[in-house]
Amino acid sequence: MSNRQKVRDFIAAWEARDLERIIAMMTADALYHNIPMQPARGRAEIRAMLAGFLANATAVRWEIHHIAENEDGVVLTERTDNFEMGPKTLSLRVMGTFEFRDGKIAAWRDYFDLGQFQSQMA
Repeated sequence: MSNRQKVRDFIAAWEARDLERIIAMMTADALYHNIPMQPARGRAEIRAMLAGFLANATAVRWEIHHIAENEDGVVLTERTDNFEMGPKTLSLRVMGTFEFRDGKIAAWRDYFDLGQFQSQMA
């Protein structure tokens, strides 16, 4: 299975709001960094970071605009992440980088406009 497909499966886990499946797709020492926020390292920290966000989302839908995999297996995504949070829907344009080790996500970095996120949360 290509790493591109693994990222698509990861996105499906997000859309199912299945935190345990999301975490299982990552290495034990994985890095998750929402730039410019503080990074989380390891499954426990990542689970704690994602749990609250997923608990508040009644629906999740990620639209992939572009996805590419280089010769080293790194996957880049350009996407719009949509989260229904009660009466609000947050939509963020995101550029994501996924690095793999032993078939699992070892590093995941998302780049987005924090101001856009904060204005939608207000």
